[in-house]
Amino acid sequence: MGLPVVLFDLDGTLIDSGAIILASMRHATRTVLEREIPDDVLISHVGGSSLHEQMRVIDAERVEELVDSYREHNEPLHETLACFDGMLQVLDTLRAEGRRLGIVTAKRRVTLDLAFARLPLEQYFDVVVTSEQTEHHKPHPEPILLALDRLGAQPHEAAYVGDSPFDMGAARAAGVKAVAVSWGGIHPLDELDADVVVESPEELLDVL
Repeated sequence: MGLPVVLFDLDGTLIDSGAIILASMRHATRTVLEREIPDDVLISHVGGSSLHEQMRVIDAERVEELVDSYREHNEPLHETLACFDGMLQVLDTLRAEGRRLGIVTAKRRVTLDLAFARLPLEQYFDVVVTSEQTEHHKPHPEPILLALDRLGAQPHEAAYVGDSPFDMGAARAAGVKAVAVSWGGIHPLDELDADVVVESPEELLDVL
């Protein structure tokens, strides 16, 4: 067996949610600000800070309106969510090998539960860390370190798998193996400072 602990980001790593995140960012900014903002600007902070902080970067004066508009648009779209092909098989294999698994996400617990209600994911994970559980957020190591503490694990025993520069920054700061996936569709690969980049879920098993 490889590393005994494997922690995962959610959006763009386990679930194919990039399109609905971008659609809701567009909706919020068009509705509240009545202007077009380039897609790369809208998604540049996705996966790291909280939604409030993401919206603060866009317009610090209208954060609450932007967040409310985003959530109103985004939450019903969770009915369309799917896992990336092959990821459930990866989780099955890791569990069968006796690995302990976790999710470390910038989502709130209530939003994560929308994904859990749609997809058969919750059963795989021994620990889940959401945005309201820590003072600091990715790329700060606190969320990953909290997950390790709850598992009674040390950084050298673990990997963090994600798709964003915030994920890789948090992994490096926490001292765990930083594994980037190429299929997220949210952040450019050249922005990911990872220990290793994998091109398929099957390849992910080889590096863990």
